[in-house]
Amino acid sequence: MEKSFWSIYKIFFKIGLLLLGGGYVILPLLQCELVDKKFWITNDELCEYYALSQSLPGLIAANVSIFTGFKLLGYRGAIASLAGCISPAFMSIVLIASVLEQIVHNNFIRYIFWGVGVGVVILLFLAVKEMWSRSVVDKFTWSIFAYAVILSVFKVSPVFVILSSIAFGIVYKIFVKESKENK
Repeated sequence: MEKSFWSIYKIFFKIGLLLLGGGYVILPLLQCELVDKKFWITNDELCEYYALSQSLPGLIAANVSIFTGFKLLGYRGAIASLAGCISPAFMSIVLIASVLEQIVHNNFIRYIFWGVGVGVVILLFLAVKEMWSRSVVDKFTWSIFAYAVILSVFKVSPVFVILSSIAFGIVYKIFVKESKENK
């Protein structure tokens, strides 16, 4: 069977079109297209690519497509297979985004988003309430809380607030709390 850039792209585009659910759903599709119809890889290779893809970060379908494309045509094959696999999803997102652009200006949809926003604020409040009783328990934790609020009011980076709070907690645990426990 032909192993050109475009033939690899077309096969993985087809797989990308049929890919709903990812993960385990893609295995029969890959086996049908790559092993049974095209004879590009063997069942053993497919299983190896699939197992390896599950242990790597990212989408399983994309990882398997890269391995298969690389075996077939080197780096060009990897690019063709990955592009083919993700093109349908990319096109769907572009289409949905264009439709959403039209819908967002609808007052009914704005009210829905407003309601969702209020719901999110309530959920955040409940999460803070739940964590508050377990986190702010003594003078030190109150001081860290006040410190974080003050830095946040002055728009200091949340990364700095979190890292400095961690550092204060470590210093407190090592020096202050251990010296109290040793007495």
